[in-house]
Amino acid sequence: MIQVRYSTSPSSAETATTGELRENFLVDDLFVNGEVRGTYTHDDRMVIGGAVPGTAQLDLPAWSEVLGTEAHLERRELGIINVGGAGTVLVDGEKLELDHLDGLFVGRGSEVSFAGPDAAYYFVSAPAHATYPTQVISHGEVEPVALGSTEAANERKLFRYVWGQEIETSVLQFGVTVIADGSVWNTFPPHLHDRRTEIYCYVDLDEDERVFHFMGRPGRPDTSSCATAKPSSRPRGRSTPGRARAPTPSSGRWPARTTPTPT
Repeated sequence: MIQVRYSTSPSSAETATTGELRENFLVDDLFVNGEVRGTYTHDDRMVIGGAVPGTAQLDLPAWSEVLGTEAHLERRELGIINVGGAGTVLVDGEKLELDHLDGLFVGRGSEVSFAGPDAAYYFVSAPAHATYPTQVISHGEVEPVALGSTEAANERKLFRYVWGQEIETSVLQFGVTVIADGSVWNTFPPHLHDRRTEIYCYVDLDEDERVFHFMGRPGRPDTSSCATAKPSSRPRGRSTPGRARAPTPSSGRWPARTTPTPT
Protein backbone atom coordinates (compact mmCIF):
# COMPACT_ATOMS: atom_id res chain seq x y z
CA MET A 1 0.00 0.00 0.00
CA ILE A 2 1.27 3.46 -0.89
CA GLN A 3 -0.23 6.90 -0.43
CA VAL A 4 0.68 10.15 -2.17
CA ARG A 5 1.41 13.51 -0.53
CA TYR A 6 1.56 16.82 -2.39
CA SER A 7 3.71 19.88 -1.71
CA THR A 8 2.37 22.56 0.64
CA SER A 9 3.30 26.24 0.47
CA PRO A 10 4.71 27.95 3.61
CA SER A 11 1.76 30.34 3.72
CA SER A 12 -0.68 27.43 3.77
CA ALA A 13 1.19 25.77 6.60
CA GLU A 14 1.12 28.96 8.67
CA THR A 15 -2.68 29.09 8.66
CA ALA A 16 -3.34 25.34 8.86
CA THR A 17 -5.17 23.74 11.76
CA THR A 18 -3.58 20.92 13.74
CA GLY A 19 -5.71 18.45 11.80
CA GLU A 20 -4.57 19.87 8.46
CA LEU A 21 -0.91 19.76 9.52
CA ARG A 22 -1.26 16.14 10.55
CA GLU A 23 -2.99 15.28 7.28
CA ASN A 24 -0.25 16.87 5.18
CA PHE A 25 2.93 16.23 7.16
CA LEU A 26 2.39 13.25 9.49
CA VAL A 27 2.73 9.61 8.45
CA ASP A 28 1.80 7.32 11.33
CA ASP A 29 0.88 3.98 9.76
CA LEU A 30 4.11 2.73 8.14
CA PHE A 31 4.76 -0.25 10.42
CA VAL A 32 2.19 -3.02 10.10
CA ASN A 33 3.06 -6.67 10.72
CA GLY A 34 3.38 -8.67 7.52
CA GLU A 35 3.25 -5.63 5.21
CA VAL A 36 5.36 -3.10 3.34
CA ARG A 37 3.77 0.35 3.39
CA GLY A 38 4.95 3.57 1.80
CA THR A 39 4.26 7.23 1.22
CA TYR A 40 5.36 9.10 -1.90
CA THR A 41 5.93 12.82 -1.49
CA HIS A 42 6.19 15.26 -4.37
CA ASP A 43 8.89 17.05 -2.38
CA ASP A 44 12.07 15.73 -4.03
CA ARG A 45 10.03 12.73 -5.28
CA MET A 46 10.97 10.74 -2.20
CA VAL A 47 9.40 7.52 -0.93
CA ILE A 48 9.39 6.71 2.78
CA GLY A 49 8.31 3.30 3.94
CA GLY A 50 8.18 0.64 6.61
CA ALA A 51 8.55 -3.13 6.27
CA VAL A 52 7.66 -5.55 9.09
CA PRO A 53 8.22 -9.09 7.71
CA GLY A 54 7.02 -11.17 10.65
CA THR A 55 7.18 -14.82 9.56
CA ALA A 56 7.21 -13.95 5.84
CA GLN A 57 9.73 -12.54 3.39
CA LEU A 58 8.57 -9.25 1.89
CA ASP A 59 9.71 -7.81 -1.43
CA LEU A 60 10.21 -4.08 -1.90
CA PRO A 61 7.13 -3.16 -3.95
CA ALA A 62 7.50 -1.55 -7.37
CA TRP A 63 4.48 0.71 -6.77
CA SER A 64 4.48 1.21 -10.54
CA GLU A 65 1.23 3.18 -10.51
CA VAL A 66 3.03 5.93 -8.58
CA LEU A 67 6.71 5.58 -9.55
CA GLY A 68 6.11 4.76 -13.22
CA THR A 69 8.72 1.97 -13.40
CA GLU A 70 8.58 -1.83 -13.38
CA ALA A 71 10.91 -2.07 -10.36
CA HIS A 72 11.21 0.25 -7.36
CA LEU A 73 14.93 0.86 -7.78
CA GLU A 74 14.96 1.01 -11.57
CA ARG A 75 15.73 4.74 -11.31
CA ARG A 76 16.14 5.15 -7.55
CA GLU A 77 18.54 4.40 -4.68
CA LEU A 78 17.58 3.24 -1.19
CA GLY A 79 18.52 3.82 2.44
CA ILE A 80 17.39 1.38 5.16
CA ILE A 81 17.61 1.39 8.96
CA ASN A 82 16.51 -1.58 11.05
CA VAL A 83 14.49 -0.13 13.94
CA GLY A 84 13.48 -3.55 15.27
CA GLY A 85 15.32 -6.74 16.21
CA ALA A 86 17.95 -8.51 14.14
CA GLY A 87 16.96 -9.32 10.57
CA THR A 88 18.11 -9.98 7.04
CA VAL A 89 17.83 -7.86 3.91
CA LEU A 90 18.34 -9.63 0.60
CA VAL A 91 19.88 -7.50 -2.15
CA ASP A 92 20.00 -9.26 -5.52
CA GLY A 93 19.86 -12.56 -3.62
CA GLU A 94 22.71 -11.75 -1.22
CA LYS A 95 21.78 -11.97 2.48
CA LEU A 96 22.88 -8.98 4.53
CA GLU A 97 22.46 -9.13 8.31
CA LEU A 98 21.21 -5.99 10.08
CA ASP A 99 21.05 -5.64 13.84
CA HIS A 100 19.10 -2.97 15.70
CA LEU A 101 19.86 0.49 14.22
CA ASP A 102 22.23 -0.89 11.58
CA GLY A 103 21.89 0.80 8.20
CA LEU A 104 22.10 -0.26 4.57
CA PHE A 105 22.60 1.69 1.37
CA VAL A 106 21.38 0.02 -1.83
CA GLY A 107 22.33 1.36 -5.23
CA ARG A 108 20.14 1.89 -8.27
CA GLY A 109 18.86 -1.17 -10.14
CA SER A 110 18.85 -3.72 -7.30
CA GLU A 111 16.10 -6.07 -6.12
CA VAL A 112 15.41 -5.95 -2.36
CA SER A 113 13.56 -8.23 0.08
CA PHE A 114 13.08 -7.99 3.85
CA ALA A 115 13.15 -10.86 6.36
CA GLY A 116 13.33 -11.42 10.12
CA PRO A 117 10.52 -12.22 12.59
CA ASP A 118 11.62 -9.48 15.02
CA ALA A 119 12.89 -6.95 12.49
CA ALA A 120 11.23 -3.74 11.33
CA TYR A 121 12.77 -1.66 8.59
CA TYR A 122 12.42 2.04 7.91
CA PHE A 123 13.47 3.02 4.40
CA VAL A 124 13.73 6.03 2.13
CA SER A 125 14.28 6.02 -1.64
CA ALA A 126 15.07 8.92 -3.96
CA PRO A 127 15.75 9.37 -7.68
CA ALA A 128 19.32 8.47 -8.68
CA HIS A 129 21.32 9.52 -11.73
CA ALA A 130 24.06 6.92 -11.17
CA THR A 131 24.61 3.51 -9.57
CA TYR A 132 26.77 3.13 -6.46
CA PRO A 133 27.73 -0.04 -4.52
CA THR A 134 25.52 -1.52 -1.82
CA GLN A 135 27.04 -1.13 1.65
CA VAL A 136 26.10 -2.19 5.19
CA ILE A 137 26.62 0.40 7.94
CA SER A 138 27.03 -1.03 11.44
CA HIS A 139 25.70 1.32 14.11
CA GLY A 140 28.45 0.26 16.52
CA GLU A 141 31.21 1.13 14.07
CA VAL A 142 30.07 4.70 13.32
CA GLU A 143 31.84 7.43 15.31
CA PRO A 144 29.12 9.80 16.56
CA VAL A 145 29.30 13.59 16.52
CA ALA A 146 28.42 15.14 19.90
CA LEU A 147 25.92 18.00 19.63
CA GLY A 148 24.05 20.29 22.02
CA SER A 149 24.39 20.57 25.78
CA THR A 150 22.71 19.47 28.98
CA GLU A 151 21.94 23.12 29.85
CA ALA A 152 20.02 23.61 26.60
CA ALA A 153 18.23 20.25 26.93
CA ASN A 154 19.40 19.30 23.42
CA GLU A 155 22.35 17.00 24.11
CA ARG A 156 22.51 14.30 21.44
CA LYS A 157 24.79 12.16 19.29
CA LEU A 158 24.57 12.18 15.52
CA PHE A 159 25.62 8.96 13.80
CA ARG A 160 26.35 9.88 10.18
CA TYR A 161 25.70 6.75 8.15
CA VAL A 162 25.61 8.16 4.63
CA TRP A 163 26.73 11.78 4.59
CA GLY A 164 28.40 12.41 1.24
CA GLN A 165 31.81 11.28 2.47
CA GLU A 166 32.95 7.65 2.71
CA ILE A 167 29.87 6.21 1.00
CA GLU A 168 29.06 7.79 -2.34
CA THR A 169 25.43 8.28 -3.40
CA SER A 170 23.50 10.27 -5.96
CA VAL A 171 21.42 12.31 -3.50
CA LEU A 172 20.61 10.21 -0.45
CA GLN A 173 21.86 11.03 3.04
CA PHE A 174 20.81 9.33 6.25
CA GLY A 175 21.86 8.71 9.82
CA VAL A 176 20.74 8.17 13.40
CA THR A 177 20.37 10.73 16.17
CA VAL A 178 20.38 9.45 19.75
CA ILE A 179 18.97 11.89 22.30
CA ALA A 180 20.58 11.95 25.76
CA ASP A 181 18.50 11.23 28.84
CA GLY A 182 16.96 14.47 30.09
CA SER A 183 17.16 16.24 26.74
CA VAL A 184 14.02 16.97 24.71
CA TRP A 185 15.10 18.91 21.60
CA ASN A 186 16.35 17.22 18.43
CA THR A 187 17.17 19.76 15.69
CA PHE A 188 18.04 22.77 17.83
CA PRO A 189 18.56 25.63 17.25
CA PRO A 190 15.74 25.91 14.68
CA HIS A 191 17.00 26.03 11.11
CA LEU A 192 15.86 25.94 7.50
CA HIS A 193 16.89 23.91 4.45
CA ASP A 194 15.91 25.56 1.18
CA ARG A 195 17.50 22.95 -1.06
CA ARG A 196 16.55 19.66 0.53
CA THR A 197 13.72 17.84 2.23
CA GLU A 198 14.15 16.26 5.66
CA ILE A 199 11.98 13.43 6.94
CA TYR A 200 11.92 12.15 10.52
CA CYS A 201 10.73 8.81 11.84
CA TYR A 202 10.50 8.58 15.64
CA VAL A 203 10.21 5.28 17.46
CA ASP A 204 10.70 4.00 21.01
CA LEU A 205 7.99 6.20 22.48
CA ASP A 206 5.67 4.97 25.19
CA GLU A 207 1.91 5.17 24.70
CA ASP A 208 1.56 8.29 26.85
CA GLU A 209 4.42 10.20 25.18
CA ARG A 210 4.01 12.75 22.40
CA VAL A 211 6.13 14.38 19.73
CA PHE A 212 5.80 18.04 18.76
CA HIS A 213 7.22 19.30 15.48
CA PHE A 214 7.32 23.08 15.02
CA MET A 215 7.33 24.72 11.59
CA GLY A 216 7.51 28.29 10.38
CA ARG A 217 9.49 30.72 8.25
CA PRO A 218 12.30 32.70 9.93
CA GLY A 219 11.13 36.09 11.13
CA ARG A 220 7.45 35.23 10.92
CA PRO A 221 5.30 35.57 14.05
CA ASP A 222 3.29 32.44 13.24
CA THR A 223 4.62 29.07 14.27
CA SER A 224 2.71 25.88 13.51
CA SER A 225 3.06 22.64 15.41
CA CYS A 226 2.10 19.08 14.67
CA ALA A 227 1.73 16.58 17.50
CA THR A 228 1.59 12.81 17.26
CA ALA A 229 1.61 9.76 19.45
CA LYS A 230 4.03 6.87 19.10
CA PRO A 231 4.13 5.46 15.55
CA SER A 232 2.20 2.23 15.08
CA SER A 233 5.42 0.30 15.03
CA ARG A 234 5.93 -3.03 16.70
CA PRO A 235 9.64 -2.41 17.31
CA ARG A 236 10.99 -0.50 20.25
CA GLY A 237 13.53 1.36 18.18
CA ARG A 238 14.63 4.96 18.28
CA SER A 239 13.75 7.95 16.19
CA THR A 240 14.60 7.86 12.56
CA PRO A 241 14.71 10.99 10.47
CA GLY A 242 15.21 11.09 6.72
CA ARG A 243 16.63 14.00 4.77
CA ALA A 244 16.70 14.94 1.19
CA ARG A 245 18.96 16.81 -0.85
CA ALA A 246 18.69 13.60 -0.11
CA PRO A 247 16.52 11.71 2.21
CA THR A 248 17.85 10.98 5.60
CA PRO A 249 16.66 8.29 7.75
CA SER A 250 18.02 9.50 11.05
CA SER A 251 17.04 8.20 14.34
CA GLY A 252 17.08 9.33 17.91
CA ARG A 253 16.35 7.63 21.15
CA TRP A 254 13.85 9.48 23.30
CA PRO A 255 13.87 8.97 27.04
CA ALA A 256 10.59 8.33 28.77
CA ARG A 257 8.96 11.48 30.12
CA THR A 258 9.95 13.59 27.11
CA THR A 259 7.69 14.75 24.30
CA PRO A 260 9.69 14.35 21.11
CA THR A 261 8.33 14.10 17.55
CA PRO A 262 11.98 8.84 8.02
CA THR A 263 16.61 15.22 9.69
